[in-house]
Amino acid sequence: MGAPASTAGGDVREVDFVVVGSGFGGAVAALRLAEKGWRVAVLEMGKRWRPEDFAERNWNFRKYFWMPGLGFHGIQQITILPHVFVLHGAGVGGGSLVWANTCVVPATPVFRDPRWPAGIDWAAALAPHYATARRMLGAVPAPEVYPADEHLREVVEAETGRGATFRRHEVAVFFGTPGEKAPDPYFGGKGPERTGCTLCGACMTGCRPGAKNTLDRNYLHLAEGLGCEIHPETKVTDLRPAAGGGWEVRTERSTGPGAPRTWRARGVVLAAGALGTTRLLLECRERGGLPGLSPQLGNFVRTNSEALVGAIALDEKVDYSRGIAITSGIDADEDTHVEIVRYGKGQDAMGLLVTHLTPDRPPWPRWLRWLGGLLRHPLRYLRVHDLRGWATRTAIVLVMQPLESYLRLGLRRRLGRKVLTSAVASGPRPPTSIPIGDRIARRLADRMGGLPGSNILEVFGNRSSTAHILGGAVIANDPAQGVCDPSGRVFGYEGLWVVDGAAVPVNLGVNPALTITALAEHALAGVAEKPRAERRATDERK
Repeated sequence: MGAPASTAGGDVREVDFVVVGSGFGGAVAALRLAEKGWRVAVLEMGKRWRPEDFAERNWNFRKYFWMPGLGFHGIQQITILPHVFVLHGAGVGGGSLVWANTCVVPATPVFRDPRWPAGIDWAAALAPHYATARRMLGAVPAPEVYPADEHLREVVEAETGRGATFRRHEVAVFFGTPGEKAPDPYFGGKGPERTGCTLCGACMTGCRPGAKNTLDRNYLHLAEGLGCEIHPETKVTDLRPAAGGGWEVRTERSTGPGAPRTWRARGVVLAAGALGTTRLLLECRERGGLPGLSPQLGNFVRTNSEALVGAIALDEKVDYSRGIAITSGIDADEDTHVEIVRYGKGQDAMGLLVTHLTPDRPPWPRWLRWLGGLLRHPLRYLRVHDLRGWATRTAIVLVMQPLESYLRLGLRRRLGRKVLTSAVASGPRPPTSIPIGDRIARRLADRMGGLPGSNILEVFGNRSSTAHILGGAVIANDPAQGVCDPSGRVFGYEGLWVVDGAAVPVNLGVNPALTITALAEHALAGVAEKPRAERRATDERK
């Protein structure tokens, strides 16, 4: 790094590239830019976590949830907008900290969606990058499935006759010998030791055994070995072209008081997630720093057309928390991919977001249907809210579809400050209920001897739910259709890229982590290496 210069506004630091965010897009950018000889600084709003630092139970809100206004600086962000409820990550490693490990390539028809930039065979173009992403993330086939997975296969067979589509997923987990340390195979047996997966199910609340292949164990680890510097607890507050060329990025400490800092760089890679990247660009445009951004900024925000439902057993005869977060998937119909998701034993706090499954059918509003159900079956409805052993008794059903639906994000003033908001765009709105998912959840509950559940904000807020928010600054052929070109370069601004979920132009219908990683690899492959003369000059200054 260049030596900091003191200014009235805090330190000024000079690098070649600033990467905003350290999730699946940012981690790829950090490594590939460092490999090409550039000096890279990764700015991450969240904290840095070692396996032993994660909360033992997610009832420890201070260490599990990211709510800085309340003094919570954990790994799980929750964003509630007028039309959507979003689960996303925070910390060095971004969404990989709360990720369910799955490495899934979307079905071939997804890449034929007209929202992908024309002129490129995207399935073929991304194929080598998917292979790289799998290798880098240490993806291996899930070695076994568990009772809830088998129940799901039987339920889908009974519901639609498609039980044969059931398959185990590839997952980014080091299995090894459970609980015993061994050399990490990713480094050819010469790297740091890893602890084999204990099948505790706590993948999404912070892997304390250290068996999960989060990004700090692969992409970011290798980037730091090449000189990349990662700055946690650093929030980007402004971004604008610098007067003499390049970019200025302004930051503040995200977890408490601290001096502001200005970063000067020839290039900036935005990878703060669909919400973080889109919000930053909206704020910068409104302040006048980036007036030339596409009018499509904030548009085509997608929930992966998801619904989160599930089944809660009434007893603990079967431990549905044992295993890893997701091991398998099944196609309930041509447009619906379904997975069982589990939290680890004792990780019961997310049960606060669950209520009795209630269909969304006219003419009555959903909340009124719920109230009617409560009056008719009070004990049944109240038992869904029993949090004792919730994770042990619960099988979450994640339902995803690649169907066209989207929202638009914008800014509005609330209590004297600008906040992110959502609006229904001109296209079809993301679903707040998926009927086939509801039917599967009910059948699953019957098979488990329990009750069906759904997200409480879907029922009472008519909001979509998603752990896979996408879009807002999508790739396209021109600025009339999107914010970035097919390589993630922001239209109208040299040296500015978007390489995270914000750039994804379609609903994928499967977990998007692998696709975001592959798209980032695709984008960074087009960045030139640092000229050797510049590298020598940098080395001499050091």
